[in-house]
Amino acid sequence: MTCHEIEALRLGLMNSLGVGDDAARKHARDEIGDDPDPHIAALAEAESLAECRRHLDTALVELEEEVAAADADGQAYDYLRGRLVAVRDAEGALERLSTHGEGVLEGLGDSHEALHEAFPTDE
Repeated sequence: MTCHEIEALRLGLMNSLGVGDDAARKHARDEIGDDPDPHIAALAEAESLAECRRHLDTALVELEEEVAAADADGQAYDYLRGRLVAVRDAEGALERLSTHGEGVLEGLGDSHEALHEAFPTDE
């Protein structure tokens, strides 16, 4: 078993942030495999943070369902629960990244307004 959600999120973030690390992309693609579940494929192909969030939410719901359906005494159960914790942590990291990005945009708007206040233009 592998953590397809995390590797797909890494690919989606690389797309969204313009990261061109070919070795990391290949590693993530190899982990996901040639025929991933549709929500994993969509997450891996995401081109914006909003798309990453939407597809990760879907992946998380499906993983939660998988954990709920698993035999608590089975060998895979502990791994599934660990995977769930890791994906929830990734969800939090993605939220922080989005919030930080929104803060950067707001700061740029404030800088623009301050510049116009300091150097008014005649219109």
